[in-house]
Amino acid sequence: MTFILDTEEVAPPDRAEAIREVIWESVVRVEIDHHPDPDLIKARGRISDVAGMNVCTIRSNATTIRRTPALVNDDLEPSVFVSLQRSGTSGVVQGDRQAVLRPGDLAVYDTERPYTLVNDQGIDLHYFRITQRDLGLSRDALAAVTAIRLGAGDPVAEMAAGHLRRLAEAQGRLTTRQAQLLAPPSLDLLRAALTSVLRDDKASAGALRDALESRIFDYIRAHLTDHALTPARIASAHGISLRRLYTIMAEAGVSLAPWIRDQRLAHARRLLAAPDAGRLTIEAVARRSGFVSAAHFSRVFKTAYGHSPRDWRNHKRSGR
Repeated sequence: MTFILDTEEVAPPDRAEAIREVIWESVVRVEIDHHPDPDLIKARGRISDVAGMNVCTIRSNATTIRRTPALVNDDLEPSVFVSLQRSGTSGVVQGDRQAVLRPGDLAVYDTERPYTLVNDQGIDLHYFRITQRDLGLSRDALAAVTAIRLGAGDPVAEMAAGHLRRLAEAQGRLTTRQAQLLAPPSLDLLRAALTSVLRDDKASAGALRDALESRIFDYIRAHLTDHALTPARIASAHGISLRRLYTIMAEAGVSLAPWIRDQRLAHARRLLAAPDAGRLTIEAVARRSGFVSAAHFSRVFKTAYGHSPRDWRNHKRSGR
């Protein structure tokens, strides 16, 4: 969904509230202090979801934006914001750090802690909101890079900034499939820009490893019902070798094939315990859980739980 914000279409006395309502509903809950007289407030922007990110491009009068301690406790999924300065300057303050951004600079801050954005010259920015789950960095790695200016002189940050700028400018022109295809490389490039500034090489390598591990598990969970989910496909989707995939799984204490089987069995149990489970054949449950056949599914299920899928479903229904 795309929101177009244009205060020229709103009566001057209502502009501050209109801006607040749009930002609260489609981006994040923050307090917005407008510096000019309310009748002089001007803002224009576009907000949409692109490549796995919530993207907000906006120009407005001078403002101070605060995510207060009270608002930090809202129900927004823990997320990270990336600010990309287009023109002028702005400030980002979080924790005990602050950064002044100039055109082309990036800075990040997270939604789980209070922050302040100072735009004395007005806002001319692209904002990108990414869930911490999708970004995949540990809390320690994220805390080490918030409210730091990432910009001129850092080739990785410059590449990330250029890519994000083009991504924002493509809002409204990308097809759904194109946006989906751009999500993994966009997150990879942003992840590289953030981890490259970690001073400790071990910390940087650990952050990238943790991010990759998180993405692999998320990918497997998202494709559990796909019969064609194989180690080779998982490795290919993440641009790594099979050997590297098995190494990552071993470091996580996971044996890949048994873990996938157990996840599929857990999914099947949920289907069999659902109120409408009686409408599904055992073959349908097997298929929807990623098993190649009902016979194979039944054998594996009985080995794991001591009951056949049919008996377990009947037991759950009689217990209900």
